[in-house]
Amino acid sequence: MFIVEETIAGTEAAQIPKQRGESLLETAVRYAEERHWDVFPGTWLEAADGAQRCSCGDAACPAPGSHPARPDWESQATGSATVARRMWQKQPTASILLPTGRTFDAISVPETAGFLALARMERMELTLGPVTLTPDRRMEFFVLPGAAVKVPDLVRKLGWSLSSLDLTVLGEGAYVAAPPTRFGSRGAVQWACRPTPANRWLPDAEELISPLAYACGRDR
Repeated sequence: MFIVEETIAGTEAAQIPKQRGESLLETAVRYAEERHWDVFPGTWLEAADGAQRCSCGDAACPAPGSHPARPDWESQATGSATVARRMWQKQPTASILLPTGRTFDAISVPETAGFLALARMERMELTLGPVTLTPDRRMEFFVLPGAAVKVPDLVRKLGWSLSSLDLTVLGEGAYVAAPPTRFGSRGAVQWACRPTPANRWLPDAEELISPLAYACGRDR
């Protein structure tokens, strides 16, 4: 069972608990071993001139320490705990990235809309999968694969156009950064809803899209 942190209550006022002390290596292995998620190591942070710089060498990197380190990252991703351990042993401070479109897709919304949606989902007694909260103020709701294909039509049926909402779906060919990956000096990715045995079975996008679209519409 994951004990990285407690679940954040579904209100914007909730304080995010600090990550507990588990190494990136052990956390990556847990994701592969306990959740059967594919994982791959991304870039990492290096000290340079008193600041934290991305290992990619770009001083203006928009996602320092939290993006793929090589172009063939999709083939590098593994669901083997043994292979994951070997990769992070080579670079223990590498970020933990999870490819989407395999065991899950992710619906990404602004933080403010995400907290509003969480409160609404709680009232509706919906079963959630894991949800991340990133330092760039996005929330990513894990759902069953195939959401990238379904969501545009689901949003239209609700009376919205996808282009009018700040809602995107990460599917095949994309990835999310997993806790406790750090985004430069902006902080670490957190679990808004942590992985537990109860949410091992992910919801379908159709179950969550109504409160998410509503919250994004309110957040415009």
